[in-house]
Parts: sequence; structure tokens; C-alpha cells
Amino acid sequence: MILLLLIGSVSIVSSYEYDTNGYVFFCLCMGRFGNQADHLLGSMSFAKQLNRTLIVSPFRTYKNVPFSEWFKFEELQKYHRVISAEDFMKFIAPKSWKENERIGFCWSYEPNKECKLKDGNPMENFWTELGVERFTRSVNFILSFYDYEQWRIQYPASKYPVLSFRGAPASYPVQKQDRINQKYLVWSNKIDEESQDLIKKYFDDEKFVGIHLRNGIDWLNACRDIEQYDTYMSSPQCLDGTNKKLNRNICFPSNDLILEKLEDVLVNKLNRTIRNVYIATDKNPMMKEIKSYFDKKNLKLNLVHHDPWLPVIDLAILTKSEFFIGNCVSSFTAFVVRDKILKSGSYEFWAFNK
Repeated sequence: MILLLLIGSVSIVSSYEYDTNGYVFFCLCMGRFGNQADHLLGSMSFAKQLNRTLIVSPFRTYKNVPFSEWFKFEELQKYHRVISAEDFMKFIAPKSWKENERIGFCWSYEPNKECKLKDGNPMENFWTELGVERFTRSVNFILSFYDYEQWRIQYPASKYPVLSFRGAPASYPVQKQDRINQKYLVWSNKIDEESQDLIKKYFDDEKFVGIHLRNGIDWLNACRDIEQYDTYMSSPQCLDGTNKKLNRNICFPSNDLILEKLEDVLVNKLNRTIRNVYIATDKNPMMKEIKSYFDKKNLKLNLVHHDPWLPVIDLAILTKSEFFIGNCVSSFTAFVVRDKILKSGSYEFWAFNK
């Protein structure tokens, strides 16, 4: 509970009541935003199942980005007890999580191995920017993050008030049962307004198809040996409930497969009613290839590749699309697909038929 003390017109104190049920704290440090979002969704379930307050970590770019910059904190509060990492360090830590009381948790089969929460990048900068200079001792564990009962038994809040992890207490990709937690990730007014302004600018508020292309050399290398895996990165989002196998086309579709799928959506499924296409990519937007292909089909398209400095702007725009096409293996695509499912929106994957 937040307690506010006002004297005159000046706010003097803003503090929180200490939660005797304990807290969950972790470095949201794996990969880029898509991976971090997956980890956040699973960590939400972990904290709720243990009935501990979730300390909401900032997202990690080249710096810590507070959750509330990108999403509405009040929506997250509808799920479970939460406190921002910044507020926890300001109002709770000075009295109830002092420097000599900080225990770090690491997954390891070696019980005597030191758990170095601040070793490496971005872990060191993540904790330092929050004001955590060191952890005085460590605990190594081999428990599954889904063995909630054993977590309650082995690490009670009375002895371990703050479970502070080197990484998120969740799996990647996000487990199927945790995907629904995305309903509590609602864009902040700032992100929502910026994305809506861009839709107005480029499409005059008309409907548009959003596509996500993953075609850089890093992704080519990541997809090289994909056929040896049953699942790979975010592939469960399209393979769950099917007997289909991973193949290179699903992960790194050719230009021809991309053009064919886009034609199927624009011409066959949407009956040429939408001619606006928003392209999100970290490499090649294929503007020339798409234009040339559809010019020959007598379908003049309005193609937009905004390429924002913040990738979450792309995501906010893609979630507002009438129809979305993305990459089955990508966690960036997965964020949009979860949003589409929650809102009964339309989506497909390159080189894959549902």
C-alpha cells in the first residue's frame, strides 16, 4: 500500500508498507525486448504463485528503462502486488533490504560456487544503476521455477525476504500458460500516442497490414541448423498443437515466400481492400522487391518502413494493424501475436499455414 503525506501543497513523503510475504527481484537482462518480455510474463506468474510482491525490473537497452516509460503500471497492478524497482530501492531497501542483507540467487549444480550477480554486461550496469553495489552472500539452487511448493518450503520469506536472481525466474520462450499475462502489458500514454500519430501520418488512420521481417546475417546464422531442433526460440507459438516440424523456411523465409504470403493476405484474405503496409525489420525492409512484385499484380501499395529509434514503437504500431504477418521463431513477432490472440485479431506466419 502506498502511503502519502502532504503538508500544504508540497509532497514530503511517499513510501510503501513492507510486505512480510516477501519480494521477487531479478535482472531482466536476456537479449532484446522480445526476450525480456517473455521473461517478464513468466516472472509475473512466479511471484504470484509464491504470493510475493513482484519488484518490476526496468527493461534493459543501453541503460535501464523504467517499466512505466513503455507500459501503464496501474494495469500491471490489476494482476498482483507489484512495486517498481526504482521505488523499492528508494522506499523499502534502505530499511528492509540493507546492503549487508542482500543475497543473490543463481541456478547451479555446484552448491559451493559463488553466485556473481553483478559479473558481466548487462548485469553489472543493471544493478549499479538501481543502486545495488554488491550482494554479500549467495545461494545456488537447482529448483525448477515452476516447482512453487518447494520454493515456498526451501526459501520462506521469513528467512529470505527478497529472492534476487541473476536472471528472470522464468523460462524462454514463455510457457503457454503464462502468455495470457500479456493482457496486463498496456502501452503507456506516451508510446500509444506516438504510435497513433505515426499511423495518422502514414496511413491517415486507414487500416493497414503490419509485417515483421527478420533477415539480417545474425538471423541467417541463427537459423542455419534449425532442423535439428524440435522447438527453437519462440517457435512454440506456431508449432503448438500441430505435428509440423521446424525447417529453414519457417525461420528464414526466402524473398519469394515472403512475397507469396503477403499476396495471399492482401489479395485472397483481404480481397485487395487494404493497400497500406507497415514494415518492421532490423535489416532489409524489401521495399523495392515488394513494390515491384505488386505493381505487376496491379496493386499499388503504400509501403512504410519508419525504422524508429525505439523498437517498441514498431511493436505498438504492429499491434494496431488489421492483419499481421511475422516470423514464427522470433520473440519480437511473438509479442505481437500474443496481443492479436488476446484481442481476437488476425495474424499469420511466413512460410507456415495454421
